[in-house]
Amino acid sequence: MTEHHSAHMRHALQLAARGLGRVWPNPAVGCVLVQGGRIVGRGWTQPGGRPHAERMALDQAGTLARGAAAYVTLEPCAHFGQTPPCAGALIEAGVSQVFYALGDPDPRVSGRGHAMLVKAGVRVEAGLCAEDARVMNAGFLKRVLHGLPMVTLKLATTLDGRIATGTGESRWITGADARRAVHALRMTHDAVMVGSGTALADDPDLTVRDLGAGHQPLRVLVDGALRHAPDSRLGRTARDSPVWVLHGPGAQAAAWQATGARLFEVPRLDAGLDLRAGLAALAAAGVTRVLCEGGAGLAAALLRAGLVDDVVMFTAGAMIGADGVAALGPLGLVALADAPRLALVSNARVGADVMTHWRFARAD
Repeated sequence: MTEHHSAHMRHALQLAARGLGRVWPNPAVGCVLVQGGRIVGRGWTQPGGRPHAERMALDQAGTLARGAAAYVTLEPCAHFGQTPPCAGALIEAGVSQVFYALGDPDPRVSGRGHAMLVKAGVRVEAGLCAEDARVMNAGFLKRVLHGLPMVTLKLATTLDGRIATGTGESRWITGADARRAVHALRMTHDAVMVGSGTALADDPDLTVRDLGAGHQPLRVLVDGALRHAPDSRLGRTARDSPVWVLHGPGAQAAAWQATGARLFEVPRLDAGLDLRAGLAALAAAGVTRVLCEGGAGLAAALLRAGLVDDVVMFTAGAMIGADGVAALGPLGLVALADAPRLALVSNARVGADVMTHWRFARAD
């Protein structure tokens, strides 16, 4: 495969990234149409999942799509949903070649889009930049294949792994640049999630600020006994920007329901709520990507249950000491060999702080 093919697919992947956090339950897809070495159309899945990337690119290209090559980050869909299938639209437009990065595991699509194109005489090649596309749509893939959303755990700590002083003071461990990076991270996720401890301590609103974004992620509160007050920031704004609450059986839910929040009753385990069941409920409702912003108890519970995919850590050049609050609650480890191990994806300086991105091996 020549380098220019890879370059066009990387372009399509960059376009697809614009949809992250905005298109659930659909995948974030990008499409580039090339005619005679010139880009004649490009598109990405629009907020809410419609129109699809291929439709956007075809509409931009118009008649120039005939004979063009299409570079699509996911197998074109083959089923009639809210819109006609994209495989059919590519055929009707007269596209001569389709390169796609990754097959779509959705049973309504899997292999069918490929077959539809081949049957129509379109040259089809799969697997171009496949690993990059897999990372791009890790949340969509995990939801379809495993019934769970991808979970990114965000931590902001001192050099010695503390998130607050012994008195609970935590604002601000990291600087303004790091906090801005966190808001950018929120924009790439469908939902931002916190536990009741963080909610009670900080009364957060969990919105994206200072980035000029019209998009706001879904806000999720994990609160087994519904200890957080409905008159909190989350409760007061639930009708303006959606708030979903995972709670345990027997919790008094009427006051939270009155705020306009959507409530999910989750079974209890000995250590607290069944977080796997809670995340499965979010996935069943369409959520593909969750950013967990703490606190220490919820972070440790997710790690103990094997539910974390990525960890993004912001580290400040400060130290608090053993009397400070640890970034993680107990993991119940006996041997060092049992400690969770992650692979480093990237690290970068963010203002006066350092941002590191780590990843567990993916099940898919």
